[in-house]
Amino acid sequence: MTGASGKTGRQVADAAKAAGFGVRAASRGGEVRFDWYDSSTWDAALRGADAAYLAYSPDVGAPGADESIAGFARRAQELGVRRLVLLSAIGERQAEPAERALRESGALWTIVRANWFMQNFSEGLLLEGVRSGEFVFPAGEGRQPFVDTRDIADVVVMALTDSSYAGQVLEVTGARLLSFREAMAEISTAAGREIRYVPVSVKEYGAILAGFGLSPEEVAFTEEVFEELLDGSDGEVAGDVQQVLGRAPRDFTDFAREHAAQGVWKV
Repeated sequence: MTGASGKTGRQVADAAKAAGFGVRAASRGGEVRFDWYDSSTWDAALRGADAAYLAYSPDVGAPGADESIAGFARRAQELGVRRLVLLSAIGERQAEPAERALRESGALWTIVRANWFMQNFSEGLLLEGVRSGEFVFPAGEGRQPFVDTRDIADVVVMALTDSSYAGQVLEVTGARLLSFREAMAEISTAAGREIRYVPVSVKEYGAILAGFGLSPEEVAFTEEVFEELLDGSDGEVAGDVQQVLGRAPRDFTDFAREHAAQGVWKV
C-alpha cells in the first residue's frame, strides 16, 4: 500500500494485518521506498501483490495526480496486481480527474471518498493549533460529518479483499454533523481546558500556510480546494460505513475522550 506512514495508510496497514492479510507498507521514508513522483520506486511496492491501496500525496486533487495514478494503474496491472482502491475526497471537484483515471485504467477499482478526518485534530499540521488553545481555520460555521480514519481503513480493507465492491464508489463519513466550533467544544470538554475556534477567511489562512513554508503553488491549490469544501454549507451524512461494516461509524465524542486520555492535547 502507498502512503503507509500517512493518516490513513498506517490505519489500513494495521487493519489489514489484524484481518490476517500480508502487508507491504510503502512510503517515501519507509523500508519499501515509494514516491509518486519517481516511477522507478513503483515496482518494489507492487511486485507480487494482489491488491493495492492508493493514497496520493499531497492531495488526490493536486495537479498531475491523474497522470500519476493512470501510470501507476497500468504498471500495477502489468505486474499482476488485480485490485486497486483509491482514497478520494467527498465534494472535491479537483479529485475528479484522478478518479476518472482509475476508472478508465482497466483495473478492478474501488473509490473510497472520505470526509474531514477526526485525526486532523490529533496529528499533522492542525494539531499544534488545537494544542495552543486557539484553533484558527477557514471553516465558518458549516457542519461536517467528521470521520475516524480507522473507519476509513476498515472500509478500505473490505474493498481490497471483497470483489463485490469492485466498480463502486463508497462514501465514508461519521454519523452526525458537527461544526468546527462544536468539534473544538467537544475536545475542550474531553481535554479539560478551553480550545477556542477562530474562523478566518480562506485568504487569511493561505497567508498562514505561506508562513509555514508552503510554496505559492501549494497555497493557491489549498485555497482553491477550501473555497469549495468550506463554503459555509453543511455536509451530508453517508451510510456506507454502516452498509459495508455492519456497524455505526465511530463517534466524535469517543474520539475526543480517547485521544485526550492519551495526552494528545496536553501542553
